[in-house]
Amino acid sequence: MLPRHLASAGLARRLTTGLRTPPLSAWAPVSRLLTTAARGQLTLRLADATQPLTRYRSKATNPCAAYTTWKPSDPTTSDGLYQTPLYEFHRAHGGKMVPFAGYAMPVQYTDRGLLASHRHTREAASLFDVSHMLQVVLTGADRVRFLESLTVGDLQALQPGQATLSVLTNEGGGIIDDTVITNQPAWLEHPALRKAMAVDQGQDQPAAATHDGAIYMVLNAACAAKDLGYIRTALSRAINEQGYQVGLHVLSNVALLALQGPQAAEVLTPLLDDPTFDLTGLPFMHSRMTRLRNVDGPVHVARCGYTGEDGFEIAVPGESAVQVAELFLADSRVALAGLGARDSLRLEAGLCLYGHDLDATTTPVEAGLTWTIGKRRRQEGGFPGAEIILDQIKSGPPRRRVGLIVEGSPARENSIIFSEQGEEIGVVTSGIPSPSNPGQNIAMGYVRNGFHKTNTPLNVAVRKRHNPARVVKMPFVPAHYYKGV
Repeated sequence: MLPRHLASAGLARRLTTGLRTPPLSAWAPVSRLLTTAARGQLTLRLADATQPLTRYRSKATNPCAAYTTWKPSDPTTSDGLYQTPLYEFHRAHGGKMVPFAGYAMPVQYTDRGLLASHRHTREAASLFDVSHMLQVVLTGADRVRFLESLTVGDLQALQPGQATLSVLTNEGGGIIDDTVITNQPAWLEHPALRKAMAVDQGQDQPAAATHDGAIYMVLNAACAAKDLGYIRTALSRAINEQGYQVGLHVLSNVALLALQGPQAAEVLTPLLDDPTFDLTGLPFMHSRMTRLRNVDGPVHVARCGYTGEDGFEIAVPGESAVQVAELFLADSRVALAGLGARDSLRLEAGLCLYGHDLDATTTPVEAGLTWTIGKRRRQEGGFPGAEIILDQIKSGPPRRRVGLIVEGSPARENSIIFSEQGEEIGVVTSGIPSPSNPGQNIAMGYVRNGFHKTNTPLNVAVRKRHNPARVVKMPFVPAHYYKGV
């Protein structure tokens, strides 16, 4: 087991020392990076991403182990980890590579520490490789009806190019995964999708009978096999029992780059090779298929991200990933950033990480994601766990996700939360010293309903002490999503 604190020097070596990579066929429980602090520097530790959000954590079997039919097409490293199309690019630029979701991913770069990388994203623009994420496209006349049977979102209301955050739920109302879903018919003309559809013609999965539109989904890498197995099982049933016309296509050769920060739009604008595309007309959670200068093939530009800043997630052909990354990096305002900064940025933004702040035992209402359930869906239901979730909307959930400011030493994941009277009422799911607000320790966790109101005084167990804490509204730093002119 890795020690609680890891020194930043020699970080990649220490993260991987003694860490056995499980068989890829089992899609092992994924370790995730939780930023912590040691001796004034942001450092990292690994945490299991498959356990429920309870104090007494069971040693549950791997929830992804039953789904072994899908693996990324990416090549692997000598120790069996998958590579994104930018693997050699990361190494050439000093990326410290660590195992993450079965991939070798950069946690940081030798020319910039985690604090500096975090702050650079808040002040300028950073480029993240998120190609390990699962990207799929659904086509066919029943694509919306089918996906609404698995998620809580009102997908019928999405206009072309519009996206929404949603969650896949189980029959108990718990969250299987969170996902960004985009109504993007332009994917139908993309060579990568056409290739995927051609491959799918030779599989048991029927191709869509009609192609009048497309839904693009991005799902968590840690849940890729689990999610795909769940969706495929449900789709097989919908096709065979209800006659649905839906095609499910995995974009296995599409890289995904996230350009994040207040200067992201200024960086991207001169690289666009499309006189009809003005980024001022592209608000948050909208996207467009376009072209970049000197890059072959179309790219999908979505205005979204995981940092709380303005930014874009850009899907590009895998063979063009390095070229696109170099285009961005040629701008002096852009720096490479890794998993460490990505985690601290998302926590400051009040955004959840699946397997820690969300899991299969947590409902969207408990997680503060009731807003993802549209009015029509609340009236009609029709998604897994609807009865439980809708009852919680009406009567209140047993616990709620909250933000905390903690005095003294920072609270870590699994730290127990107490009332002022000493009653155990919850647990911390993520916690760090805020890089943007030095001296302030922030945390996210779940508390019993009634203790969730802003400014409620609490205590958090940190080592052998109970540190004073109070409930605060999230995000911990102001969001800067671009809403349009």
